[in-house]
Amino acid sequence: MNLADICIKRPVFATMLILALVVLGLFSYADLGVDLYPNVDLPTVTVTTTLKGAGAEEMETSVTKPIEEIINTIDGIDELRSVTKEGIATITVQFVLEKNGEVAAQDVRDKVSTILSRLPVGTDPPVIEKFDIDARPVMRIAVSGKRNLREVTEIARKQIKEDIETLRGVGAVIMVGGRERAINIYVDPDKLAAYNIPVSQVKRALQAQNVEMPGGRVDQERRELVLRTMGRIGRAEDFNDLIIANFQGRPITIRDIGSVDNGTAEARGLARLDGQNALQMTVRKQSGTNTVEVVDRVKARLKELGSILPPDIRTEVISDQSRFIKASIEEIKFHLLLGALLVALTVLLFMHNWRSTLIASIAIPASIISTFALMRYMGFTINNITMLGLVLAVGIVIDDAVVVLENIFRHVEEKGEPPMSAASKATREIALAVMATTLSLLVIFVPLAFMAGRVGRFFKSFGITVAFAVAISLLISFTLTPMLSSRFLKLKHKGKSSKESLFYSWTDRSYGWILQWSLKHRWMIVMAGIATALSTIPFFFAIGKTFIPNDDQSEFEIVIQTPGGYTLAETNRLFRELEEKVKRLQGVTNILTSIGDTSGKVKPGEGDVTTGSIYVRLVDLSERNYSQFDVMADGRKIFENYPDLRVSVQGVSVWTSGGIRATDMEFNLRGPSLERLQEYADKMITRMRGEPGFVDIDTTLSVRKPELRTTIDRKKASEFGIQLQDIASTLQTFVGGEPVSKYKEEDEQYDVWLRAMKGKRDDPRG
Repeated sequence: MNLADICIKRPVFATMLILALVVLGLFSYADLGVDLYPNVDLPTVTVTTTLKGAGAEEMETSVTKPIEEIINTIDGIDELRSVTKEGIATITVQFVLEKNGEVAAQDVRDKVSTILSRLPVGTDPPVIEKFDIDARPVMRIAVSGKRNLREVTEIARKQIKEDIETLRGVGAVIMVGGRERAINIYVDPDKLAAYNIPVSQVKRALQAQNVEMPGGRVDQERRELVLRTMGRIGRAEDFNDLIIANFQGRPITIRDIGSVDNGTAEARGLARLDGQNALQMTVRKQSGTNTVEVVDRVKARLKELGSILPPDIRTEVISDQSRFIKASIEEIKFHLLLGALLVALTVLLFMHNWRSTLIASIAIPASIISTFALMRYMGFTINNITMLGLVLAVGIVIDDAVVVLENIFRHVEEKGEPPMSAASKATREIALAVMATTLSLLVIFVPLAFMAGRVGRFFKSFGITVAFAVAISLLISFTLTPMLSSRFLKLKHKGKSSKESLFYSWTDRSYGWILQWSLKHRWMIVMAGIATALSTIPFFFAIGKTFIPNDDQSEFEIVIQTPGGYTLAETNRLFRELEEKVKRLQGVTNILTSIGDTSGKVKPGEGDVTTGSIYVRLVDLSERNYSQFDVMADGRKIFENYPDLRVSVQGVSVWTSGGIRATDMEFNLRGPSLERLQEYADKMITRMRGEPGFVDIDTTLSVRKPELRTTIDRKKASEFGIQLQDIASTLQTFVGGEPVSKYKEEDEQYDVWLRAMKGKRDDPRG
């Protein structure tokens, strides 16, 4: 007795077998994440190291090369590359795909930790991150208010950022363009010289006289008290009275040598929404979480916070990845249902029997829903790739059921056999053919899960999803289909056969005529087939090829780098000029500008102010008769009059955060001489700009920022007993500034910065 006979005789068993898979699939569906693309583990690690005030050449020599040399000793490296700029070095380590990403990241951490002592003094600990395309930014929020930016930043950080970060699924919230509160102590170098006080003494005084330290425990009979020494400055203005030194018997305070400003850290970035100052908050999700659910939670929390925040504080969601994901998934769901309906109608059209159509059509939802259980077990998400597999499977999963059902139907209708015996006999007759058909499909789709390379990683979920759906359809065709046929098909004693229907008769005659004509003109058919096959070759080369299709998402961004040496004010002036021109592009509804670092890896008061981006939001696709790419092309024309700018007009990348240049093609030039590399790169760029199809061509070679170099007379320094290290440290404190202490107010702590007065530190003659 085979499986089909068991199910025919025991209908409850057959029903519960398939129902169990369907119920398991339904519960699994609720737990599946929803995303745009599969979560793929690409073993890539980035090492970001910062050294405030260091030039690109110094960073390259002192930081980048030592780290590269030690990392290069790790096994399994496929590619090692770095980008070094003023004050920051980013090293990207790409391993072979066979290496586990977590293991690769740990190997890099272990190696880098061995050379920390060899890095220059003042180098921040390297930030080592495993590249995770699933832990990407999912939304951008603009926060604005009718008050100064420092207050807006304080409210955004305490009441919005910290609240959102507690939500399930939120990985991090990065603030861009804010003004963090800080206590700035500005000293006059001339007054310090008059009192013969080195700036290092001011630094030590601020550290020594603004402390709060535990002093141990005091036992008092039955009680134990904790001792604390309270030495912190209670109010910001009290820093003015902090004693630095004694001069001729008189205490010298901060007030005597400078001033205290209860303000903000040095501005190294800004954000603007539609021309108005704002603060940008970028929300990153945790790896493996549901993008749509995370965004919905954040939106719900923002709505709740609206009643708590001050009336003038406004939050607006500008960029939302879930919007496009929802539209994409809903579109696929629609086509999934439409495909299932059309397949069922096709079966009805040929069999002319609604009972047969219903029995065959059950295979579609049963197979698709059951597949969700495997997707959850394998850690897959509902995304464009897996949904594409399910859409493809709709037309396949019904095949087995139709073949089995048609044979049963033929036995019942043409041979007049009772449905019970017809179901058993017909299923046995066709079992081998059905199994062979299914196995041939599995042989096609299962190998997709084992493809090599990055493409294989993305299509793993596609191959397994389709293969499992097909396997379930085979099980249904041998269990549920014969059981339902034996119960629901009716033996007709009179009436027309399905083959006597008008549609079937017309189809039969048409196919018969085509078959006869083809047999009479064999060579013509053969030549037509060969010609058709050969014609695909030129079409193959003519059709564009890409890994990820460029969809119209009604949004794009313009990544801009200004010439080296531009100040924040000059970059801001240029961006305002560009914003006005971008606003005039057709269909633009919102513009969000950000200047400076957007990664969250750079400390306050640091970062490159020559880079920025303009995020552009368009009206919905349904409300315009032109594409996003037409607007982007018009946007590129704006920058034809700005040859000094390095610009990339690009779609919003799903792999990176905003403001990062996305490229479709990269060429790596290697050599010992940067000058020669630049020469060759310029020649390639000139040649490529003359070819159609290339846009936004650029190099990663940073433009060197203009420098003021101080040369020390070693002989004179020795005569005065001054070390070069002391001179360099003094200049760094005076010009660059240095956080030397902390100011505590209630449960918040703020940096205390020490630097020279603006008029003194900006004058090279000073």
